[in-house]
This record gives sequence, structure tokens and C-alpha cells, in this order.
Amino acid sequence: MEIIKYVPDGFIKFILVLMFSLLIGLEQRRHHMDENEDLLFGTDRTFTFIGLLAYVLFIADPIRYIPFLIGFTLIGLLLGIQYHHKMAQNAKFGLTSIILALLTYCIPILVFTQPIWLVLSFIVALLLIAELKSNLITLSKKTSEEDFITLAKFIALAGIILPLLPEGNISAQISVSPYQLWLAIVVVSGISYCSYLLKKFVFPDSGVMLTGILGGLYSSTATTIIIARKEKLGEAGPKAVSAIMIANGMMYLRILFLSFIFNAQIAIMLTIPFIGMFLVTLVLSKISRTKIQHQSSEQDPVMNVEPNRNPLEFRTAAIFGGLFVVFALVTDFVLKNYVVGVTDVDPFLLNLLQPKTGIEQITIVLAIINATNSNNLLKMIYAISLSNKGLRKRIFFNFAVLIGAGVLLSILFFIL
Repeated sequence: MEIIKYVPDGFIKFILVLMFSLLIGLEQRRHHMDENEDLLFGTDRTFTFIGLLAYVLFIADPIRYIPFLIGFTLIGLLLGIQYHHKMAQNAKFGLTSIILALLTYCIPILVFTQPIWLVLSFIVALLLIAELKSNLITLSKKTSEEDFITLAKFIALAGIILPLLPEGNISAQISVSPYQLWLAIVVVSGISYCSYLLKKFVFPDSGVMLTGILGGLYSSTATTIIIARKEKLGEAGPKAVSAIMIANGMMYLRILFLSFIFNAQIAIMLTIPFIGMFLVTLVLSKISRTKIQHQSSEQDPVMNVEPNRNPLEFRTAAIFGGLFVVFALVTDFVLKNYVVGVTDVDPFLLNLLQPKTGIEQITIVLAIINATNSNNLLKMIYAISLSNKGLRKRIFFNFAVLIGAGVLLSILFFIL
């Protein structure tokens, strides 16, 4: 790489402009391979010449950019004439190639004024967007009006409201700031939103096992309830127990991820035990799935965890925020008694992960472990109550092993 030091900077920039312009031109050549070339204003060579013309006009006045701007205006005028001619002759109204040509003209100014990583990101974006036309059309067909409203909500939650909130505590009794409260909502909602997008757009026909994995990223409690209900209705199949266990395993990974975001020291202490608990659920899921494979040849049925529910509904966010504040008030009591699990566990855990004075880290770790244990007990009751009688023994056995492993882990932490 030492040889680069002896290559003139202007020559390197010239090569970059030449290479990037040619790449875009080649992409256009491939994209319009089956079309009549007489209907195109150009492809590989034309785009390369546009980039080189912009390069020459830029270096002619790199201070005021007057030649560069005049060239941009003239190129835009010529492309406009060509577009008008295309509409008159063929009734085609696409502007993609014209816009791409104008963006190619802008490459030299980026090469000269911006860092190379930004220029490369720009080129990659152009190539991907130009090539993914059919994929984007398919995505648009899958996307509903509610999906765009949901995206707007999430952007408002994370990008507008969050930065405006104060970082001081809400009150002397509630040791949580509005910023911490909203950040917790944004993080949990973000995980839920990603799971929702994966389920809808990447794995729309996922079976019950993948439903357990994706649903566990959102809420293992909700996923357990829904899979148990589906099993009773005959829609989840014999792999329901295996899916429920893997959903509970994803809970440990989700909590570990949240811990690293809010309290890295606690997360480090939880890493080995929670990965161990995840492996326990993985083994239980595998054993349960293996037992039914020779009993049934039924295919894994397609199902939706929450077909008509959006994880970013304001009501859901408001409930979570309310629980977060409530648990902030009762955290000291819970830490003394190690009892939680009557609701979803995330609000309580996120309160524990907030920086607090006077609470030892080992106490917080024990509280989190016991919170997951009691939450697992609650989910076992849900699953047994909502599933078929023939499945209840297997549900009880799997949860008993999981809760037993959690209690043993808690005892080991307490002793050590």
C-alpha cells in the first residue's frame, strides 16, 4: 500500500470517477438488455462520459463550481428533451434512468469533497436501488397502509420524542427520568417491530417453530399463550411444546440484549447463566421435537402469532410505560422479596437495569433470575390451562425442568 503515496491524488480521484460512472453505466446496460436501444439515451459509455464531463468541469473551478453547475443545467436540459421525445414516441414516462444520469454527474463533487466511505455508500445505494425494482414492487404489494403508519409512529417515538425528553428523575420517589422511561419503550418496541417485520416480510409462511423464535423476541408470554391456544384449536400441530420452549429461550437472549444496552456490568454477570438457560430451552425443544417426529408425519403448519396486531400501538406503549413507572415505585420491595411474574417481565427488568445507588449488583442479578423463574411459572400455568389435555404432561415436564434449572442457578448465585 506504500505505492499509493506516490500516486497523484488527482489521478486517484479520476480513476474513482471513471470506475464509479462505468459501474452505473454497466448496471443500466444489464438492466435494459432486452429493450430497444433506440429508445434509450445511453448506457455504459454514456454514463461514463457524463461522469468524466462532470470531473473536467469540476476541476476547472473547484471553488465556485460555476462550470460544474452550468454543465449540470445543460445535461438536465438535454435529458429533459430526450424524455419529452420518449413520451411522444412511445408513451413511456419512467424517469429512473434520467435521475440516475444526473446522480452520476454528481459523483465527482462527492469524490473531491466527501470521505471515501460516504462515496462508496452512495454508489452502493444507487446500484442496489436500481437493481431491486422487482423486489421493491413486491415489497410495496405486501405493505399495507398500517405498516407505513406504524413506521411513522416508530420514527416519532425514537427520533423526535426521545431526544426532547429531560434526563432528570421524574420525582424523588420515582428514580427514573422521562428519557430513561421513553428509551425503554423505544428499545422494547424496536425489538418487537423487528420481529414483526421479519415475520411479515421475510418469513410470511413460517411454521410454528419459527413463530416461536420470532414471537419470543417480542414477548415469550404472549407467544406461549397464542401457541397454546392454536394447539387447542388444532392449528399449531404436535410441535407446539417445542415452539413454546424455544420462545422462552429467546426471552433469555432478549433480556441479555437489553442488559447490554442499559447496564453492561449486569449484562456481563448474566451472560454465562442466561446463555446456559438458553441452551437448556434449546435441548428441551430438541427433545420434544424428536419425540413427536416418529409419532406424526404432519407438516409444520403455517401460523401467525398476532395476525391483526401491531407491536407499536400507542395503547401497548402506554401500558408498558405505566408498568415501568409502577415497577419503579415497587422495585425495592420486589428486590427484598424476589417476587415478580404476574405480568410480562420486561418493565420490571428494565427498572432493575437502570443505574441505582445502594443496590448491590449481585442483588440485581438475583432479582432478574428470580423474575424469569416466576415468569416461567406463570407461562407454564397459561400453557397448561389453554392447551389440550394430551399435551399438558409434556408442557409441565418441560417447564418443570426449566424452572428447576433457574432455581438451581439462583441458589448457586446466592451461595457463591
